[in-house]
Amino acid sequence: MQLRVIHDTVYDYEPPVETAQHMVHLRPRTMATQQLVSHSLRISPEPASRSEAVDGYGNTRSFFSLQAAHAQLHIVADSVVHTREPLLPAVSLPWEQVRERMRYQRKAAYDAATEFTFPSPYVPRHDEFLDYGRLSFSADRPLIDAARDLMTRIYTDFTYEVAATDINTPALEALALRKGVCQDFAHIMIACLRGMGLPARYVSGYLLTQPPAGKPRLIGADASHAWVSVWSPDAIAGGHWVDLDPTNNRTAGEDYVTLAVGRDYSDVSPVRGVIHGGDAHTLNVAVTVAPVAELPLEQAE
Repeated sequence: MQLRVIHDTVYDYEPPVETAQHMVHLRPRTMATQQLVSHSLRISPEPASRSEAVDGYGNTRSFFSLQAAHAQLHIVADSVVHTREPLLPAVSLPWEQVRERMRYQRKAAYDAATEFTFPSPYVPRHDEFLDYGRLSFSADRPLIDAARDLMTRIYTDFTYEVAATDINTPALEALALRKGVCQDFAHIMIACLRGMGLPARYVSGYLLTQPPAGKPRLIGADASHAWVSVWSPDAIAGGHWVDLDPTNNRTAGEDYVTLAVGRDYSDVSPVRGVIHGGDAHTLNVAVTVAPVAELPLEQAE
């Protein structure tokens, strides 16, 4: 599947910002399930300087600075990605075996996935996550079977409600509310998995949605999305990251586009920065995800 993603971000400042430094994660990854075909990042006003770098998780980060006063910042990321269905492991080890592999053992081979078993800024350790998560992890249950059960329980037990939380709502509070958005559900699922000693990482990206029957696709009506990636090691060496979406109770497929992966949202936020001046701001984000046939490159956003 070939998808075009337009991520349009506008900040309006009152009074104007004098100078600013920003970092964005808006370039889709190239990986086993997707190939980046094209990407452009348009910024207005024109930055005084800009650069790109790859972080420790393989994500491309773009940096730019604005050295003149500006009342508005407009960022448009326009990407085309070729996606494919993931190859899922035919079997997975019992979750207890995976947990034991992640524990430190003298002279054992290092597994990079171990990093994703530890707490992180948005995913703390707490007994309440462990209590909720362990209900899915009966003795000798295959890891992916147990993780899918946890995903389904979150989907069933929680209500998707935009106004219930915001970007700074702690995962523990969202767990108690049983409400939230995709970011909350991803953080809760990751906290439960890590509480069981299992590696899980946060994935930011997009999901292709379908307009109602007989209705055209609305430009700018989509949104960023977040889900969970669970490490499923092979019996001897290596393994697979399996992407599970608790918001929609499904495995990620070719209709998903991955932007970045990290320990939690703090590693992969689409736009962040430091500004000098300004007092209040308004933020408007419009995202469009569509097959290239419906949104050809020559079509204006």
